[in-house]
Amino acid sequence: MPTGQEIKPIALNVSGRTLAIITGGGLLSGALIVLGAIMPAEFDIDPLGLGKLTGIGRLWAPPEITIDPNSASGPLARESATAPRTDVIEIPLTDFLGGAKGSELEYKVAMKAGDTLIYEWEAIGATSADDIAYDFHGHTRPAADKEMTVATYKQARGLSQKGSLTAPFDGIQGWQFSNFAEGPVVIRVKLTGFYELVPAGEEGNLAGIVANVPAAEARPGLAP
Repeated sequence: MPTGQEIKPIALNVSGRTLAIITGGGLLSGALIVLGAIMPAEFDIDPLGLGKLTGIGRLWAPPEITIDPNSASGPLARESATAPRTDVIEIPLTDFLGGAKGSELEYKVAMKAGDTLIYEWEAIGATSADDIAYDFHGHTRPAADKEMTVATYKQARGLSQKGSLTAPFDGIQGWQFSNFAEGPVVIRVKLTGFYELVPAGEEGNLAGIVANVPAAEARPGLAP
């Protein structure tokens, strides 16, 4: 290039309309990138559906491990024919001198196979873990000329128990409580889940326990 030659800038003759189109196109492209790529990939927000279409909508999430919901013990997700419910049952027991009719009692609820119960009970008035014996079990309803299916879950002594149960068969599930203390006690049982209360006088509630009332009213004819 010869020394001293002046370089003149090239003038671009761009109309206002063309400049507006270029600017608008840039803004539109930027918005599409944000809405169609950045938001689905980083925040799992996919307003245009492009994240799902292109597969980048999963980039935000950690890797997944798929498990089989149908395990050997049964499906992990179940439906129930009954509505979930919650009940509190206060069971008064006399001291051990009250005999089997006063110091012992069986209380169960009706459940369908596969339904789940969450339970918690405590012995109010007892002071030693040896005071209360319990047998947590279930069985099918007695029927003439038909064998009864029985399942024993735990036999022990203690002042409380909490956990859950998935019924292995149609039938009744619950506890046999025995009081060996020198004074009366109340077994307070809290239940939540898929079950039905057994009517008074039927197998599982032969003592006629009334749910959701104070202990003094729960066992008609017996004062702890």
